This record gives sequence, C-alpha cells and structure tokens, in this order.
Amino acid sequence: MGSLKGKTAVVTGSTSGIGLAYARAFAGAGANIVLNGMGVPADIERERSGIETDFKVRALHSPADMARPAEIAEMIALGESAFGSVDILVNNAGIQFVSPVEEFPIEKWDAIIAINLSAAFHAIRAVVPGMKKRGWGRIINTASAHSLVASPFKSAYVSAKHGIAGLTKTVALELATFKITCNCISPGYVWTPLVEKQIPDTMKARSLTKQQVIQDVLLTAQPTKEFVTSEQVAALALFLCGDDAAQITGANLSIDGGWTAA
Repeated sequence: MGSLKGKTAVVTGSTSGIGLAYARAFAGAGANIVLNGMGVPADIERERSGIETDFKVRALHSPADMARPAEIAEMIALGESAFGSVDILVNNAGIQFVSPVEEFPIEKWDAIIAINLSAAFHAIRAVVPGMKKRGWGRIINTASAHSLVASPFKSAYVSAKHGIAGLTKTVALELATFKITCNCISPGYVWTPLVEKQIPDTMKARSLTKQQVIQDVLLTAQPTKEFVTSEQVAALALFLCGDDAAQITGANLSIDGGWTAA
C-alpha cells in the first residue's frame, strides 16, 4: 500500500508503544518518518534502521525534548529540511503520574501539562504554515479515554487529555478550508510500557496486587475485558490519513473496548 508515498510523518513519542506502531504503519504506506523520543540509543537505532529495512523508506530520529518549545520547532524543521515537507503530524508523546490531588507534586503537574498538552500546541504551531502552503495535511493527536471521562488520582493526565480534545476541535475549525484535518484518537488501556510502568504506583496507591490492578483497575473500565493493541490504534490513524477520511475533522475517535459508552 503506497498511499502515503512521497509524504513525511513526524510522530512524537515514537521509540516504543503506540508511537512506534504509528510510525511503522505510516512507513508501510510509503511515508518517510521522523521518529522522536527517549530510550537507549542502540534500541532507537534498531527501530529506526528497522523501519528503513522493512518498508524501504527513510527514517530519522529527532531527540527533541517535548518539554522544550524550541526543540519541538527544530524537530519539525528537521523533517522539512530532510524530506521537503511534514505532511502528517502525530502528537503522541505522553507521561503519567498517579497521586491524590492534594499530594500531587507540582513539578509532576507541570511536566505532564507540558509534555501531554503544550507540546502538541507547539508542534501544531510549527507544522501548520507548511501544510497550508502545500494545501494538504493530517494532524492526529493521541488523546485517551481520559479525554472524555476521568479516573481518580490522575488529575494532571485527565486535564491534559481533556485539553487535547479541545485543542483538536479548535485547530480543526481553523484549518477546515485548507484540506488539513485535525482529529484525536482516544484509546482505552493499551498494553504499552507506559501502562506497565504505572502498575506499581497504582498497586501502592490502592494496596492491590499486580493481577488485581490489571483486572480490577485497568480492564474493569473496558467492557470487552481486553486491552486495545497499538496496531489497532495505528490502523485508525492510517485511515485518517487517507482520502476516505477527508471529511473527518475535529473528531474524537474512541477505541476503548466500550469504556466511554457506559
């Protein structure tokens, strides 16, 4: 499938999990890729070169820190200078912290708002001029079921994800006549390193075993009793990049095993 041939996708937080699945899906459709994210350099290089080998496209890695607006702008500029354009932007980088609100560390609040919300604004701000000039673009924000409903002990994350939903709608309206769409995808619990990492915190906060956290905290929200997969989320993103999705904009698309239907 070469529907994105000649196009370039920047995907933030794409060295593992959902972000890497997005990058591989776009590469499979022929797009060049700018990966972004942290991790062990050898692991990142393995994923980057793997994309080039598997899909015969070009892939770069930008080490841009999503808490630093200037570095975010540089990441977009890197895509434009290396490949001639940035046609698809996926704002996916995210961090999490679980704590009662009155004990929530202020620096954790600030970091979550910066990386999960403000980073998306900075990347969109940097990418829109080029998309407008070319008359085509796709902006996809990874929101969360937490963009629609809340869970206790996640005040910063829920606030950031509700913010992403609002940012998505606003950008969609501004860009509606430029053949640029902006949507957010709201996954439920996807089995990723981010979810796995928060299990010990939740065990501590709620005095539960690992199995209890998986069954009684995570999957209790999802009527299907199954995790969403990264590949399922990536397939939806790929659809949003196609012509069939040209009239889908400003949407918040749930992929959550029925969580937000309840």
